[in-house]
Amino acid sequence: MLRAFNRCLKSCLGSFVLLVALTGPAGAAEVSVEQWGIFDVSLSGSTNGNPFVDVQFSTHFSFATSTVEVAGFYDGDGIYRVRFMPDKPGPWHYTTRSNRPELDAKTGEFTVTAPSVGNHGSVQVANTYHFAYGDGTPFRPIGTTSYNWAHMVDALEEQTLVSLVASPFNKIRMCIFPKHNPENTNELALYPFAGTPPKTWDFSRFDPRFFQHLEKRVGDLRDRGIEAELILFDPYDKGRWGFDRMPAEVDDRYVRYLVSRLAAYRNIWWSLSNEYDFNKQKKESDWDRLFRVLQAADPYGHLRSIHNGFLIYNHTQPWVTHASIQNGAAVEDAGRAELYRDVYRKPVVYDEVKYEGNIWKRWGNLSAEEMVFRFWQGTVAGTYVTHGEVVTNEQHTLWTSEGGKLFGQSPSRLAFLRRVLAESPATGIDPIDKWQDSNMGGKLGEYYLLYFGKQMLTSWPFELYKDHIANGMKFKVEVLDTWAMTITPVEGEFVTKKKDNYHFVDEEGRTIALPGKPYMALCIRRVPEPAGSSLKGPPPPADVPPE
Repeated sequence: MLRAFNRCLKSCLGSFVLLVALTGPAGAAEVSVEQWGIFDVSLSGSTNGNPFVDVQFSTHFSFATSTVEVAGFYDGDGIYRVRFMPDKPGPWHYTTRSNRPELDAKTGEFTVTAPSVGNHGSVQVANTYHFAYGDGTPFRPIGTTSYNWAHMVDALEEQTLVSLVASPFNKIRMCIFPKHNPENTNELALYPFAGTPPKTWDFSRFDPRFFQHLEKRVGDLRDRGIEAELILFDPYDKGRWGFDRMPAEVDDRYVRYLVSRLAAYRNIWWSLSNEYDFNKQKKESDWDRLFRVLQAADPYGHLRSIHNGFLIYNHTQPWVTHASIQNGAAVEDAGRAELYRDVYRKPVVYDEVKYEGNIWKRWGNLSAEEMVFRFWQGTVAGTYVTHGEVVTNEQHTLWTSEGGKLFGQSPSRLAFLRRVLAESPATGIDPIDKWQDSNMGGKLGEYYLLYFGKQMLTSWPFELYKDHIANGMKFKVEVLDTWAMTITPVEGEFVTKKKDNYHFVDEEGRTIALPGKPYMALCIRRVPEPAGSSLKGPPPPADVPPE
């Protein structure tokens, strides 16, 4: 009980951003909140009956001619809240609405100021296949997975945060419901619903303390610049608590309550389920319904996806913003990885490609080299890849299950990849020649990232695909050792000359020396032309098959 109280106290303090207590004295100082911050309205109300189902409470926020309706929620102890994430600077007004008079028709105003340093807003889809923050800053996910890190003791959770800050990871996938472990029958301090574990739950009443703690950890991630991808459902209960087999109306109410509490956090992504097809208690139509409930409940349109086991969900559905895919084989080759882009015409994130680890299960025994290899293959394909780690250690924790410390060798190499991507075009990496040479991605005529993978070449003849290339264009080349994490500039410039109907080469026939080892790459950048130059590449070609 003491641990639960401490968690509740820390959660309440940690999630505090701006609190407007409308029961307070009049004449208070002007209230302000930064753009994409959280404006929190708090009201005292009745505790009679069941506040989670009997009370309707929302607030209309208005700016100029636009209005946003945001659902409120009951936070326990007679407190009702509405959280709002304003997306425009300037004066805002609000009016509450409720079926309870003490919560209805309360009005106020506040000023939204410029965002603070590091606050770029929520991540959204950009340029069809990529992501960007609300202010347009590109977001290139180098994600990781730690399903249960927010269900651990406080010391381990804090250690996870320290590890994340020292890592390259800017997104983490995490479960909301606990994961059943047959080797560990200890119960958690907090659960989403009121009741007594393992199965005596009142599914009509939430436990606010659980969600307060979750909010604190989401806020901790936000403050460290890390996106929180919350997995709403999973198949890992296996009947222990019954959270995987709740009635449809309970599922729907849970989704709405969760969204009302957490959608105002700018770093939220929603993953409707992990390995959704392994949950035999739900049909495909249930997932379609839950997606619609989720989409309707979120006034900010946070990113929405669903993760598969064997059967891939229909990601062409309009409520899916990007494809979250488990497939280790696809990212063994950039050509295979790229195919999903053409199918879905949305960003593709390979959220599970197996894990770096040394356990006996085949999904948990990738070498670090193989994990990094799969990231690079996915990158030049114009897709994104997520990390996982199950390396046994003296701490007796597995990162992908409990968090804690990172023991693998891939994170430092993924930091190198993140450094490379930070200097790539803002529009993202896209395939260069989808009909051939799939190991090259970039931006036509400007930037090329060529990954040799497991090939051990001693040289590469400079050669670029024809689109947006003309004679006389100049390029600089760097040799990247993606394992040793080194960047070596190649001396001089390469000047293009047409070779045939499909390629341009260096006018002097130059080649680039390579060290004859695996995991090498080239970064090729066009040299800017002097001001007033008329040298430009040809117009983009029609999208037709090669001759």
